[in-house]
Amino acid sequence: MNIKSLLFGSAAALVAVSGARAADAVVVAEPEPAEYVKICDVYGAGYFYIPGTETCMRISGYVRYTASVGSEFNGYDGKWNADKRDGDMQGTWSKETKIVLNVDTGQETEYGTLSTHAGIKANWGTGLDAADETIGTGAAALDSAYIKLGGLMIGYADSIFADWTGYAGAAINNSFIQYGDDHNTNQISYTFDAGNGFSAILGFEQGQHDSDVIDSYVPHVVGGAKFTQGWGGISAVAAYNSVWEEWAAKARLDVNVNEQFSLFVMGGYGTDDHVDYNDYKPWGGNWAVWGGGSFKANEKATIYAEASYDDNKDIAASLGVAYSLVPGFIIKPEVNYTKYGNVAANGALAGEDGWGGVIRFQRNF
Repeated sequence: MNIKSLLFGSAAALVAVSGARAADAVVVAEPEPAEYVKICDVYGAGYFYIPGTETCMRISGYVRYTASVGSEFNGYDGKWNADKRDGDMQGTWSKETKIVLNVDTGQETEYGTLSTHAGIKANWGTGLDAADETIGTGAAALDSAYIKLGGLMIGYADSIFADWTGYAGAAINNSFIQYGDDHNTNQISYTFDAGNGFSAILGFEQGQHDSDVIDSYVPHVVGGAKFTQGWGGISAVAAYNSVWEEWAAKARLDVNVNEQFSLFVMGGYGTDDHVDYNDYKPWGGNWAVWGGGSFKANEKATIYAEASYDDNKDIAASLGVAYSLVPGFIIKPEVNYTKYGNVAANGALAGEDGWGGVIRFQRNF
């Protein structure tokens, strides 16, 4: 063998070894199969399976902007303020921006559906301080949080007394004559659903304000029943305030006249020996009545109207339109009238009345 042959042979061997090592270096492992998010349609639109579990979850909520004008006791605070130059009180705008974020879960178990709900809210608006000066008011807080297993519910939510019969009509300014306190409370309840339109509830609540939070082992007791069908429904609820030994009750009738037109009427009655402390009866006097209806004019616009009246001769009325500009985006202009009754309890406001207007932009998701 000569020198030239030896060199060519060595080079060929080195190339072969290098090629083998290069081939070994670029070997790629097979990719793991991807696990895509799957739709869960058991509990309604928007739910999906949490990857790797049998639990379904939905994220929802809304962002809204509300502006109102008019009477100082019509709708939101802050519509009256002292002029910065001469100090005279004059009308202005009251505005609020709010966001609510909800997380819901659901899973089937041997004891029924296990579900949870958590809601967080934050808002920024305008109000008046003790000197009638406009100030910014804002807060972020827990809106609601509870666990449900079958018919059992434990957690923090709207009072059953306000929620069970519905929140009056669609009006924005519906709190002048209140149908139930709008603050939440810790509670335990059980709902029986017969599956034929009839359901009933029994619950025990802690209370919503310092004045009516329970001060012993005896909770507030709330119970109700309802029957719903295609034509509408009828519902009733009653509550006993264990702190002040007061009670209140409401009954409501809903009628779907046709696919476009619906009506409702609701009446409430309660004791008032401790009128300033019984949150289950926030209206004036012993009784109050609410009524109204809505008409779906077309696919985008629904016209609504409602009115209320109580034992103190307070009056409230609203007329508005809910307009769906695009799916998920609602614009609601509304006109309101309110009047305090001629009752001494209303002090300097007795007999006062006023007009107001409000407009709301809300994006639901």
